[in-house]
Amino acid sequence: MLSDVTPQDLDDRFRAALGALGNPARRRDLGEPLSDGGPLTGAQALAIFDAQVTSRLLDLAGRWLRGFGEGYYTIGSAGHEGNAAVAAALQPTDPALLHYRSGAFYCVRAAQAAGDFPAPDVPVATTPPTPDPGDGYAQAARDVLRGMVASAREPIAGGRHKVFGRADLAVIPTTSTIASHLPRAVGMGLALERLRRVGGGRRPGGAVPEAGGAVPETGGAVPETGGDAGAGSPWPPDAIVVCSFGDASVNHATATAAFNTAGWYDHTGLRIPVLFVCEDNGLGISVRSPKGWVEATLRARPGIRYFAADGTDPVEAYRVADQAATWVRRHRRPAVLHLSTVRLMGHAGADAETAYRSPAELDADAARDPLLATARLLVAAGYATGEELLARYDERGWQVRRIAEEVLDEPKLASPAEVLAELAPRRPVRISQAVAEAAARAAGPNAAARAEAFGGKPPELAGPLTLAQSINAALADGMLDHPGTVVFGEDVAAKGGVYGVTKGLRDRFGAARVFDTLLDETSILGLGLGAGVAGMLPVPEIQYLAYLHNAEDQLRGEAATMRFFSRGAFRNPMVVRVAGLAYQEGFGGHFHNDNSVAVLRDVPGLVIAVPARPDDAAPMLRACLAAAVVDGSVCVFLEPIALYHTRDLYADGDDGWLGEYAEPGAWAARHVPIGRARVYGVGSAEDVTIITFGNGVRMSLRAAATLADEGIGSRVVDLRWLAPLPVADIVREASATGRVLVVDETRRSGGVGEGVIAALVDGGYVGAAHRVAGLDSFVPLGPAARQVLVSEEAITQGARTLLAR
Repeated sequence: MLSDVTPQDLDDRFRAALGALGNPARRRDLGEPLSDGGPLTGAQALAIFDAQVTSRLLDLAGRWLRGFGEGYYTIGSAGHEGNAAVAAALQPTDPALLHYRSGAFYCVRAAQAAGDFPAPDVPVATTPPTPDPGDGYAQAARDVLRGMVASAREPIAGGRHKVFGRADLAVIPTTSTIASHLPRAVGMGLALERLRRVGGGRRPGGAVPEAGGAVPETGGAVPETGGDAGAGSPWPPDAIVVCSFGDASVNHATATAAFNTAGWYDHTGLRIPVLFVCEDNGLGISVRSPKGWVEATLRARPGIRYFAADGTDPVEAYRVADQAATWVRRHRRPAVLHLSTVRLMGHAGADAETAYRSPAELDADAARDPLLATARLLVAAGYATGEELLARYDERGWQVRRIAEEVLDEPKLASPAEVLAELAPRRPVRISQAVAEAAARAAGPNAAARAEAFGGKPPELAGPLTLAQSINAALADGMLDHPGTVVFGEDVAAKGGVYGVTKGLRDRFGAARVFDTLLDETSILGLGLGAGVAGMLPVPEIQYLAYLHNAEDQLRGEAATMRFFSRGAFRNPMVVRVAGLAYQEGFGGHFHNDNSVAVLRDVPGLVIAVPARPDDAAPMLRACLAAAVVDGSVCVFLEPIALYHTRDLYADGDDGWLGEYAEPGAWAARHVPIGRARVYGVGSAEDVTIITFGNGVRMSLRAAATLADEGIGSRVVDLRWLAPLPVADIVREASATGRVLVVDETRRSGGVGEGVIAALVDGGYVGAAHRVAGLDSFVPLGPAARQVLVSEEAITQGARTLLAR
């Protein structure tokens, strides 16, 4: 009986078991298929064994490296190596998002890419060849070991995280595989099917570009600018998405969202070719999945075909995986493969399983070791002897050990610049160039299509527009320029949005590009994540800011990390439109007047735009779309609901809050760079600087007019961008008067004003400062909202207080 399963014990047991297998009764050629009519040849079964062995040895190496302080990751795949058969049943161009126990899958995918996984009709040697130190399995081992030791040469994250990923393997890194990647998989499936139907899939043999960009006609690099971005997919038209996860993850809200969305769309007749693979070892660290629960949960998902296989039996795992993949590929519909596995050596290096598992249970799992099952198959079928497999295991072990020693000496990330290099690159010159090129297209080759889309009356001839009308027109121009742009969310299509911001877009561009989604923000963002990485330019809408908070990890943990953890090899460009902030008259309460943006400002690399005026909204949206195309940026376009239809500034009927929509010839000149503020001078503009954004801009301009009547001159600074903050503009304008009033419609704690004050201090500002902010309260219903929100009176009084110091 086992008291625990240690690396040494697992190795000893496996070696002893191989030694005891002996010789087959009859030797067979490796090119022959299994005698029982199974779909595998001997060479393929041996290749699966090689992948499983490599994965197992990497687990042992991870513990060894950790033992002397040189390894930083010990979650392994021991017991889950049956997923090698799943990889073998798929095409190597099927994009994969992998669970952290899918190591053998990754090894097979690397071997397939290197040409080391045999096709069924290719002649092979009679006896197993010696492992090649430069084959695909060794390459996979080097990739994984580099991740374990945080080597800067690791091919996907470059030492930032240990993940499975490589662009040439179509393996997309997932930073947290507790189901948070499943909504992205659904979005990828939806995007792949759309691109397949419109002919946007990659040509056979074409180069795989940087994901999230266009496929150039000659293959290769992604275009830095241009209207064709998002027009094609990095993967072939018949590709399916595969997404693996653990059994405990079926209980996670994001898994529920993904399954529900896939089934919902299938129910409506929209096809999503996704194969979910649940690797079920019965445990979530120490918490057991109740017997039968996972199967019952997966079987009950409407619209998702259920397949099940024993992951410790390579023949059955391959056969069922092949059936599942073939079904998804043929029908373009979602399915789940429930792969039963065991877990060996615990959850991770520090996990003592004896605290929650009995010796008998550990012994039973060790007896179901999938490596041993594959070895027994190879010997029983006559493809190898136990001695040959043991020698193969040892030779691969020495390879892994040598590679581990080599990667120890590789450089680590050694400076902030190295760490942040791929977080969120900003190339403002290229973005401005992209805007100028879009303008040239709108005025030139696309002029006729533009005139038709706007019914012969382009927005620049429609007279002054409201904020909502300006955003609507800019969205239309963006969709005209970028054929891969899709606008979606709750009520955005037929209704045109709750506030009419997307009105008419579906009629102009069709239901394939402007469509309603189910009511689930996690799924809306997941669709955007998948569409972006598949080569489209998604513009999802979150109906209210308050609704974003239950799904914010899709932005924080998935969207914003993609470039960071793939060194830019993958990206998910997107512009998320969010209706938010307070001051709606006669409507709402907290959920429709949410003034909390702290959760967004905390996300590294995220661009946050808050357009206050119509004449800023369109150029800011163009800048976000261009940043998504050029840099793969993830942008949140936070639209103040209370200003959507506002027309007046100082007095009823003055139309002071309307704005002209620039003609394409003026787009370049009126471009609004990301991270640049706008300054208004009121009176002498010499006495006080008011720094604000959103609704605060209109209130501050009104307050400044009141102050001007008192002889006080103000300069009102509209931040426009909450991330990155326009720090240079903030410090310059504050220093111009020596008195700065920060008007923050969010909350005092965690609000934007804290960031502005910090920027002033860091920038060396030495003048006086005062802050007017919303209270640390949710926004109540009706007139009571005025008690917690910033008012014009509070702004004027704050300025007077500041000047009295």
